Amino acid sequence: MERPGARLKRQRERLKLTYRDVEAASQKIAARRASDEYAVALSRLADIENKGTPPSFYRLYTLCAIYRLDIEEVLGWYGVPLGELPGDALHVGIAVTHAPRFPPAGPAPDPPPGPAIDLEKTAFLGHFARHWDKLPLVFLNELDPRSRRCGFIGLADRTMYPLLRPGSLVIVDETRRKIASGGWTSEFDRPIYFLEHREAYLCGWCALAAGKLVLQPHPASQQQPAIFEYPAEIDVIGQVTGVAMSLEPGTRCARPCAVPAESPNP
Repeated sequence: MERPGARLKRQRERLKLTYRDVEAASQKIAARRASDEYAVALSRLADIENKGTPPSFYRLYTLCAIYRLDIEEVLGWYGVPLGELPGDALHVGIAVTHAPRFPPAGPAPDPPPGPAIDLEKTAFLGHFARHWDKLPLVFLNELDPRSRRCGFIGLADRTMYPLLRPGSLVIVDETRRKIASGGWTSEFDRPIYFLEHREAYLCGWCALAAGKLVLQPHPASQQQPAIFEYPAEIDVIGQVTGVAMSLEPGTRCARPCAVPAESPNP
């Protein structure tokens, strides 16, 4: 397999750039970025190309800018599979419901997404669902990039257990933000909402009363309801319209949210 430095050298030669051309161009980028970290000296470039010395992240940025290369692809040359970051994140046991900040896969017409991922917490995944290689294809096909996003139920979030198990991925329809006051005949029909609070993302049944939003957990979860000033303290992102979750016994619930073997409410 061709070394990363050799690939960079080949791209430089394709563009008919000398070492001095690259050094001069890097100094322009360093000046534009107001940091000498972006500058690539002649000796450093020679080491990168001929000795296999990995460039710093700043110099890699500079070389990708000069050579017109995709930085994600070049990171892959160095054995850093940036596109697999969300998949690797799933192997790290963390426990709250939240919203990841992985880059979208390929060009997308939607606006760039927000918050960072913490697998312990419930999260709003936005456009990032396409990176999660463990997702069932049927689940992905339900995602309409214009109105539907993806959320992750944190490994320590058992608010809607057992309807939504910790570690579940949910589809959130952002066009359905109005809290329904009725119209369901069972717990399976009652709307579940995905919410954003200044301290965390939340997911559960909701009710409105006297300017307050009551987050109502599933009775079997043994969690307490939470009350927020609405809309001052909490925002409704949308209604949960789909879920993908594992039914394997060993993955149903993380250790911090284990359910007692015998429920006090048979």
